[in-house]
Amino acid sequence: MTQDVLTRDLVVAPGTARTKEEAIREAGALLVGCGSVTPAYVDAMAAREQLVSTYMGSWLAIPHGTDESKGDIVASALCLIRYDEPIEWGAGQPVRVVVGIAGVGEEHLSILSKIALIFSDPTEVEKVLAAAGPDELYALIQQVNE
Repeated sequence: MTQDVLTRDLVVAPGTARTKEEAIREAGALLVGCGSVTPAYVDAMAAREQLVSTYMGSWLAIPHGTDESKGDIVASALCLIRYDEPIEWGAGQPVRVVVGIAGVGEEHLSILSKIALIFSDPTEVEKVLAAAGPDELYALIQQVNE
């Protein structure tokens, strides 16, 4: 990857969504806004969620498009939105961090694995949940650019 997949303007805290659908749309709007995806990709993110939950545990959900939506990705990017109040993601699955991902080709796999590494460490999860604001959040997770 030649350019950073995560930039400071793609980190938002607190997010404004109150439902899973709103959270997916909020993340999608950030990806559209940075020129990473077309609006059709956001619809594919919502469609994928209908098929299989993107809830990952540890307060995290990682909505992303379907395989069919790959053509709607212009450039790899990821956004992170943290919510003050948990969003119900499904059967008792509270989410406070939504990471929207768009990866060109197979890049989404490496992006996913970097996010998974951060969120598999309970100490790192606590840091993300406790971060004072977007600048501190970005500092915590910008290692996904490496």
